Amino acid sequence: MIHKDVIIIGGGAAGFFAAINITEQNPSLKVALLERGKDGLAKVKVSGGGRCNVTHAEFIPQELVQNYPRGEKELLGPFHQFMTGDTIGWFEKRGVELKIEEDGRIFPVTNSSQTIINCFLNEAEKHHVDVLYSHAVKSISKENEVFHLETSQGDFSSKKVLIATGSNPKIWKLLEDLRHTISQPVPSLFTFNIKDERIQDIPGVVAQHVEVKILETDLWSEGPLLITHWGVSAPSILKLSAFGALELAKRDYKFQIEINFIKKSFEECLGILKTLKQDLAKKTVFKSTQFELPKRLWHKLVLASNMDEETRWADLNKAQLETLASQLTEAIFNVDGKSTFKEEFVTAGGVNLKEVNFKTFESKRIKNLYFAGEVINVDAVTGGFNFQNAWTGAYIAALNISK
Repeated sequence: MIHKDVIIIGGGAAGFFAAINITEQNPSLKVALLERGKDGLAKVKVSGGGRCNVTHAEFIPQELVQNYPRGEKELLGPFHQFMTGDTIGWFEKRGVELKIEEDGRIFPVTNSSQTIINCFLNEAEKHHVDVLYSHAVKSISKENEVFHLETSQGDFSSKKVLIATGSNPKIWKLLEDLRHTISQPVPSLFTFNIKDERIQDIPGVVAQHVEVKILETDLWSEGPLLITHWGVSAPSILKLSAFGALELAKRDYKFQIEINFIKKSFEECLGILKTLKQDLAKKTVFKSTQFELPKRLWHKLVLASNMDEETRWADLNKAQLETLASQLTEAIFNVDGKSTFKEEFVTAGGVNLKEVNFKTFESKRIKNLYFAGEVINVDAVTGGFNFQNAWTGAYIAALNISK
């Protein structure tokens, strides 16, 4: 039996962040970090396309929380304690320079996730954190204020335990055995699978300003939309997938969406088209791309409006004008299934939020058991927000563990 003052389960972003902060606050504590894999920080490595999207340039707590479909209310207090500016300061203090991109995402200036990984590994070594790989936790029990952990490489004991495993069904099962309630996990960030002639053969096309609604729900979002080989993606879709995670799972990922490609009303669009019919009378509709839409998308929507490539504006009848206006402002697509967003996999689900004290990130059920990151039922839209939740929870937990 190996005894440590603090054991952290999970060698990901939250685990390393907590370990470093605990040992920095209280260097006398012996901390072990148990990671089930052969190496840690796998999610950090693939985040942001291998660049590591560290956080997001949103500096007002009330605004920041709106990016969390689950956890919005609970994270408001914690974000007043540690949020975006603190994250930037933390990394820069350790020699990692960050940059803010146009869309608000924040990356290391090196554009490499390895920079963040190296920072964590160096800091963990500097603060004598015992990082143990290939240590899968098989059981957790508590007796006389001491936790006992059985792992694939031996047994450990500790007075304080932090769980930072992310979405891990095996750990959730162990927590259920410790009387915690687990909100059943469902995928959160995903793209929509659509087979439709209107978006076929034009992967890579981006409509910059769209509005997307999920029919028969109150769910909607706006932003860029990317057409892919299998359907649609980009922020407008990923945001919908996050806020609609539970509802879409109930529907087995079969539903309809309505896309407004130009963010104008049907009537307003129809009025513009009638003016174009006069102004561009002799030109073909197919070659007269409008509304700043990508040319290839305009071509598809024109052909879907009962026209061919030679149809001139002057020849458009009322039905064709209305059909084109409809395709531009209220195009309906059938979604049949989902795909994982890049290599990043986020779930809605985890430890019930009512069982966590968000002033300390300690369990309300079991004293000296703490949580950080997605092991609890918190998830966010894409853009660095899931990492910010991890940094905030890990930092606050570390402060309280180190006392």
